[in-house]
Amino acid sequence: LQSNGCCIGPGFTEENREPEEETIIKIAGNSYLVSPNPPDFHSCSPGWSSAFYGAECFDSEVHSYMKTLGKQKSSESQNIDAKKVELEQLLMMETKNYRKTIKFYQKLLQKERRSKGPETKSMLPKLRGQLEEMKSKVQFLELVMKYIMYAEQWGVESCVLPTVIHNGRTDTMDVAPTDELSLLLYYNTEKHQCNNQNGVRVLQAGTPLGLMAYLYSRNAFLEGYVQQFLYTFRYFCTQEEFLQFLLDRISSTLSSASLDPSTSLTKICNRSFYILQAWIEDCYSVDFATNTDLLCTLKEFISTKVAPLNGYGERLLSLLEDASARKSGSAHQCSSMDKCEEEGEEDRKTLRSLCKKLSEDALRIFFLQNFNWKLSKGMGPIAQYQRERLRTISSVLPKPCYNSFTEEFPVSFGKADEVGPYLLIDYSAQQLCCQLTLLQQEVFHKCHPVHFLNSRALGVKDKCVAVQKAVSTEAVSLKVCNLFLSKCIQDQYLLQLLRNADSISTWVAAEIVTCHTSKLQVSLLSKFLLIAKCCYEQRNFATAMQILAGLENLIVRQLPAWKILPAKVAEIMEELKAVEVFLKSDSLCLMEGERFKTLPTIPSAHVLAMHVQQLETGGFTMTNGAHKWTKLRNIAKVVSQVHAFQENPYTYTPDFKVQSYLRQRITRFKDADISALAADNCANFHQIPAEKHSRKIQDTLRRMKATFQ
Repeated sequence: LQSNGCCIGPGFTEENREPEEETIIKIAGNSYLVSPNPPDFHSCSPGWSSAFYGAECFDSEVHSYMKTLGKQKSSESQNIDAKKVELEQLLMMETKNYRKTIKFYQKLLQKERRSKGPETKSMLPKLRGQLEEMKSKVQFLELVMKYIMYAEQWGVESCVLPTVIHNGRTDTMDVAPTDELSLLLYYNTEKHQCNNQNGVRVLQAGTPLGLMAYLYSRNAFLEGYVQQFLYTFRYFCTQEEFLQFLLDRISSTLSSASLDPSTSLTKICNRSFYILQAWIEDCYSVDFATNTDLLCTLKEFISTKVAPLNGYGERLLSLLEDASARKSGSAHQCSSMDKCEEEGEEDRKTLRSLCKKLSEDALRIFFLQNFNWKLSKGMGPIAQYQRERLRTISSVLPKPCYNSFTEEFPVSFGKADEVGPYLLIDYSAQQLCCQLTLLQQEVFHKCHPVHFLNSRALGVKDKCVAVQKAVSTEAVSLKVCNLFLSKCIQDQYLLQLLRNADSISTWVAAEIVTCHTSKLQVSLLSKFLLIAKCCYEQRNFATAMQILAGLENLIVRQLPAWKILPAKVAEIMEELKAVEVFLKSDSLCLMEGERFKTLPTIPSAHVLAMHVQQLETGGFTMTNGAHKWTKLRNIAKVVSQVHAFQENPYTYTPDFKVQSYLRQRITRFKDADISALAADNCANFHQIPAEKHSRKIQDTLRRMKATFQ
């Protein structure tokens, strides 16, 4: 059953995780699998796995199980409704048992921590094995349920697709009959993996109208076409055109659709509802939340045309309200920094009242005591000349501008600049890796696969990491090619994701060049290299590549501190470069094997965008004007990994104080001029000993004197 990788969630256990984290992983994974739905209102989104695996989602085991459903006796005929009823009962029973077992496992886990009895210890591994089996069974039944709902119940044969098109036509200008071959282009395969039929046709290209009509095909869901279409349709039609296509089909079939599910009109009507629901569930944030006119058109249609005739209209309106609430909730969601501020509100009020009374040194001492931060041993207090140097550095830094990534900080954090590098050294690389990973996860989980499409139109390009950001901010003289239709609205969250990555890279470089001694620079270089190593070992490739970009800054690479860096630590730099080459080598390298199903992963946004741009290179249409579906399918497969990685989050315990400090430092340095910061620090230059320097001058004078004699 594990081979049905399309719906496999995160694993339950890992050897290197704490028991508390194991429980969180189990709950997170199971809640995703067994989320309750009304009996007649299942989720219609095929999911990322459908786009990634395609026809491999439904192997021979699914087809064999389908034949046994709804037929209790050998003499009974197979009926789709009987299959659905039997499957719903089985799924409800297995889900109920699954939840009970999870609760029992959690109780045993707590008991084992308290008493550590031998009986409890021996039961836990057996129970974990049972949970794995039950999870696989629930996933398999959900997979069969999707097969029934999408393919068997409401899908139509390919020969009916012209009817799908003509049923929705509201104009009378084009009355010529339309055949399937004029809309879609297929190629034949020798043998299909699922149904073992010879000469199966696979979609190769189609007109925009034909590609939209193919959503109603019985094979569309089995091939992963529905999810792939939802990811990529913006290349050949706008959101308004797609919505109007669905609404026209609903309008033309809603009143005449009979209760008999075998009629074409009923199948077209119900499939239209399912596609519309899948679109809302999967792409609300990128299509409806950013286009109020589109959302108003849909709500008005459902309220006036669907709700009076069909109970499904109320469910769709409820779905839209829930999606809107989730979107607005995430936009105004309190960050971990806000939680920290709530906990320490009284402390900050007291601190603000003391700011005017306390001297600078006393305020610094109070700040450290208040937040339980300690300087590393041997560092000692910051000397007066160092404070003057810090004030000089602050003069070349831009004024912080807080955004969604870095919320506004309390006044007290302004004094943290004086002890910034010491706090980074005081914490272990593993601690900083965990908190940076949680910060990166916060911004990554807000992105959508569609955000990585058509990135050239947003100005995203492959650039050398050594090039300063000032160059990229100049106006681009060449006209950027927009691969989406001109009227298609595109969400630009990818730019925010990339700006966040640049901010972290600049922060890494700035922290290093502002160190006042070579010894401190070596310590900080070592710390950042170890953090990056921890990040990529924990599959947080985003932060690892951001740190690498900061370390490869042209000015940072020329620092004298690299020459006295320990050899073992310096080797990490080569490891990071090897990881970067690995990430750039293949667009699906992180999806290989089974690790991505059990281990959390955060990809590098810029590397993924470059892979998609490479797939977008070349024409999207054939000579006859049909759009190449094979090209769009490959793009959908690559971007689907975004949703795959978001299913399995990191479960580290957040340290709000550390996160607050990191946010502030990143915000302070995010737009800094590294060359200006480096010029103010003598530790960034190669120092020549005074005696050697004097001897060189004397030798030069002797040579010059000899030339005149």
